[in-house]
Amino acid sequence: MEPLGATTVFFVICVSCLLFLSAWRKLSGSGKLPPGPVAFPIIGNTLQLNKRNLPQSIHELSVKYGPIFTIYLGSLRVVVLYGQEAVKEALIDQGDEFSGRGKLALADKLAKGTGIIFSNGERWKQLRRFALTTLRNFGMGKKSVEERIQEEACFLVERLRNTHERPFDPTIPLTHAVSNIICSIVFGDRFDYEDQKFLTLINLTEENNELFRSLLAQLYNFFPTLMDYIPGPHQLLIKNSEEFKRFVLERMKMHKESLDLSCPRDFIDAFLIKMEQEQQNDQSEFNTENLVRSTLDLFLAGTGTTSTTLRHGLLILLKYPDIEEKVHEEIDHVIGRSRSPCMADRSQMPYTDAVIHEIQRFINLVPLNVPHAVTRDTHFRQYVIPKGTTIFPVLQSVLGDSREFPKPEQFNPGHFLDENGAFRKSDFFIPFSAGKRICVGEALARMELFLLLTTILQNFTLKSPIDSKDIDIAPLPSIAVNAPKPYQLCVLPR
Repeated sequence: MEPLGATTVFFVICVSCLLFLSAWRKLSGSGKLPPGPVAFPIIGNTLQLNKRNLPQSIHELSVKYGPIFTIYLGSLRVVVLYGQEAVKEALIDQGDEFSGRGKLALADKLAKGTGIIFSNGERWKQLRRFALTTLRNFGMGKKSVEERIQEEACFLVERLRNTHERPFDPTIPLTHAVSNIICSIVFGDRFDYEDQKFLTLINLTEENNELFRSLLAQLYNFFPTLMDYIPGPHQLLIKNSEEFKRFVLERMKMHKESLDLSCPRDFIDAFLIKMEQEQQNDQSEFNTENLVRSTLDLFLAGTGTTSTTLRHGLLILLKYPDIEEKVHEEIDHVIGRSRSPCMADRSQMPYTDAVIHEIQRFINLVPLNVPHAVTRDTHFRQYVIPKGTTIFPVLQSVLGDSREFPKPEQFNPGHFLDENGAFRKSDFFIPFSAGKRICVGEALARMELFLLLTTILQNFTLKSPIDSKDIDIAPLPSIAVNAPKPYQLCVLPR
């Protein structure tokens, strides 16, 4: 890519300044925005924010400006909602107004407004409704998916057993297992762990997760126009995205050749049938572009978030072997060693359930939430938020609320247990977000976390190669997804 000339750079800066000032003038006549730090043309609040740890900067600003404030990521205006009351009021009480998908430049570049996660308006409504219905029809939350997870858990146990008590990084086996579950729903079948195409997909997924956390990728969200001309990890993200698309298009072609309109085998089949039914509708959202992106949305979201949560969970249990031992005792008492765990067991296992909930709360997987946007000019408390404004309903501010979770910085399953040791639900537990944009795969993820973790602990005792007091369970901070620091563990057969 050719470097930018001085004239071009000057032109880009001038245009950005004019756009920023134009937006600023419009605001002055459109109502009162929430307060916030002084923003500068082009750079916005960049100098005041820690690009490597934006969630921490957001927390510090909330101390000064309260539960609702405005920041600028470059020239992008963002209204931040901090704390359970503000988040609930927006996502639940004013759900329609806050149901838009906010701008995140890198995601916009990759998805281009298609698919389930990053679309808006009627397209989003139709694709989300279709995805929920289809996943339900294929047994999400029902026995058939439970059986798929149990089957994959057995493959995972065998793979872990083959480590022969030697230290290993759990990233790949956990990612393979979780990915295969969503693959069976989306593509119709699981992959062998040595399948070359499957390995390529997983490697691309892992590489993209690392790239998203890089500083240059974060800067892309602040200065997309400029960063388009600069080489770096964000360019590789775009290249990898094309690889994903080619894989899905290849699978789509295979599905078309063997499609039975009366008997869909998986999500791709169901989408192709819907495309066939809407052939005469020129305005239909059921087209190849949305099929590819929706499939990728389900695959990537269904692979990365749950496997990362499990990886965090195993690390935390290495840190606290006494907690692991209590889970072992409950598993032995309720399930025993002779059969696979099932979802019916969960109601009889309050401590294990509390541990899983506390893992999700503690790791704060998506700290800032996936950005929302207001769908129209919105009155929120004493402010007016202009239509299209990006919203950060900050999940970490709810999951880490000390009124609900005493000493939230500490890992404590007691946060989800009452005085009698029974499981205690909490309205502050929203790792999947809340309202109209709540995660489509929540039910599937909950099943996976319970069945995979209990199956691992039914069969193995976890052991760390280093002393438990030296284990660091603090996540690597990110604007998108918090990941655990790399680690190794041994699994000892029980």
